Amino acid sequence: MREFADIMRLIIFTDLDGTLLDHSTYSYQKALRSLSLIKKDGIPLIICTSKTAAEIEALNRKIKNRDPFASENGGALFIPKGYFGFEFEYHKETPKYKIIEIGKHHSLLMDAIKEIRESTRISIKGVSEMSIKELMEKTGLDRRGALLAKKRDYSEPFILPDRNHNNEMKRVKKEILERGLNLTEGGRFYHLMGNNDKGIAVRILTAMYKKEFETVTVVGIGDSINDIPMLEEVDIPVLVMRPNRRYDPRIKLNGLLRSGGIGPDGWNRAVLKILKKSSA
Repeated sequence: MREFADIMRLIIFTDLDGTLLDHSTYSYQKALRSLSLIKKDGIPLIICTSKTAAEIEALNRKIKNRDPFASENGGALFIPKGYFGFEFEYHKETPKYKIIEIGKHHSLLMDAIKEIRESTRISIKGVSEMSIKELMEKTGLDRRGALLAKKRDYSEPFILPDRNHNNEMKRVKKEILERGLNLTEGGRFYHLMGNNDKGIAVRILTAMYKKEFETVTVVGIGDSINDIPMLEEVDIPVLVMRPNRRYDPRIKLNGLLRSGGIGPDGWNRAVLKILKKSSA
């Protein structure tokens, strides 16, 4: 069973790209100080991202993080076996995790991509349809990172052609909603998914932590519009600057803490501030 901190019983949900990870380099070096303090204090760090489970596991190994995580915009929750001291319902398991599935399976989403492309004659293109080389060029990922990004189970990131972008996006969105599906927008791609979002994942996991400890203080850190559902569910929402040194103007929440820095630098500043306040 996981040992937890008593300091305000903090738990931290975080986005990755453009938040804990640099938008261009995917480095977390500027957040190392706060990451070290979080680990020292036993504060759960729950990654909640549009990235795949394979990508998250690769990062967790690097930062030695063993807490639950939510993949593909809340498509599924991966909870390490024995992590909580109580039983809970889940949909499937692996040797390491009990998995709560929230989103639609990937095959259904790919069928929708093909149908929408045929019905609209708009050349939308999913990440799963891109070559490794093309995905590397569009994201700046190395080859291994691109391979992990294509291991999708609950969402499909996609791009639109540049011409008439706004009009074409309206038509694509209409087709998506008519199929009972949803979409959101990340730092690089639109994301096709089912009835899942980061907020649902945060609610489920927060309830589990509260069952374990009765009261917790929940922090959420993000930078993009797809982080809004997560930020709406937490006690302390934190917004990180985009690479242009501006905050996403579409994110307006009561009590929003602005980080004062870009990506992992802003992440580090905000977490240090929260930790200092929690221990005062």
